[in-house]
Amino acid sequence: MNAFTVEEQDAQDMSRLANGHDAALNDLMERHAEKLFHYLVRALQDESDAADLAQETFARVYHHRANYEPGRKFTTWLYAIASNLVRDRYRWRTRHQQVSLDAETGPSETNLQATLAAVEPLPDQILQAEERAEAVRRAIGALPEELSQPLILAVYQELPQAEIAAILNCSVKAVETRIYRARQQLRTALAPVMPST
Repeated sequence: MNAFTVEEQDAQDMSRLANGHDAALNDLMERHAEKLFHYLVRALQDESDAADLAQETFARVYHHRANYEPGRKFTTWLYAIASNLVRDRYRWRTRHQQVSLDAETGPSETNLQATLAAVEPLPDQILQAEERAEAVRRAIGALPEELSQPLILAVYQELPQAEIAAILNCSVKAVETRIYRARQQLRTALAPVMPST
């Protein structure tokens, strides 16, 4: 059996999708949906919104399959679509302010931590780690969207700056500057909670 890289598989699936083989979308979703969802959760700070936008992203991949440029990296195109949807959701949120009653107690961190726990840490260590994770989550959520998106794509999605620039439709230098500014703001915001070691 021939081993293809993810990029080659993506290119083949997009070609199949463009030629009417709708099942190719399932293969693309299987490879990329989970990572995309995690990006959207970090960008939006809301699992429900992230799930909605993940579905919408793949719906747009399907609807615009004929516009896909075969020489382009699929994940760059995918994250560009998702990032545009995130931008739209931020705009919508600023026009429709609302307060979530359960924003403080999202179950995902606890469930994920419980699932991944191999060695039982001490209760005070768990509490301290949860408090730090919550502080980081809030600090990232408080960043302006133009700073949070490149930071999340670089740190959590581990994308190179050139790809982030293509996703966000800006220069590599702009990405570098935005990530630097985001990190500076995070250091300032987190200084009271996490003194430098």
